[in-house]
Amino acid sequence: MVVKRSGQRQPFDRAKVMAGVRAAAKNRPVTSADTEALGIEVEEQARLDGPEVTSQHVGRAVLEALRTLDPIAYVRFASVYKGFADLGDFEREVGLLTKSTQPKQH
Repeated sequence: MVVKRSGQRQPFDRAKVMAGVRAAAKNRPVTSADTEALGIEVEEQARLDGPEVTSQHVGRAVLEALRTLDPIAYVRFASVYKGFADLGDFEREVGLLTKSTQPKQH
């Protein structure tokens, strides 16, 4: 079960996760097999985390999976999930993404 911000409880829906990923990955080199694998991974993680997880937990799991799959899809998904309001939100997220994925230069 997924507990939404409103407190409403719904069964986990992998198709809903995959639809969000497909939207974020539109026109990106992400295959339907990639999307399916990500959906399975997020569902399995939710299952391991207990009988109930929050929608925020599911969203963070999708973000983590997208971080390595496709950085552009990651930023697109983050912009909707985190409710970006202005360019500064994008800049901050890209900075965090770059900092966490790039090796340090010496």
